[in-house]
Amino acid sequence: MFARILAFEVKLEEKEEFVKAVNDQVLPILKKQVGFLETLPFFQNKTKQGKVLAITLWTTRHDAERYEREFYPTVLEILKPFLTKPVEVTYYDLETTLCDRFVDALAV
Repeated sequence: MFARILAFEVKLEEKEEFVKAVNDQVLPILKKQVGFLETLPFFQNKTKQGKVLAITLWTTRHDAERYEREFYPTVLEILKPFLTKPVEVTYYDLETTLCDRFVDALAV
């Protein structure tokens, strides 16, 4: 399993609109991608900044890279109006032998 981790900041006054845009426009794009498994969005709690960490899980690195090349530019254009800083994207291999309960939950 493979993870794309995105770190960015959302304008606090537009958080609800950001979440709506993700639900209505971004998730349908992600769900159509070969190898896409899940997205895990984390909003920092009790802060005056709109820091967000989003993890998307993919079957393979190849699937994530294809999405980045072919569809991520469209997704980024959807999100840009809500962002205060550029998105930082990093890639990680998920060591599934250390999180078997999580992997089992994804399989259901």
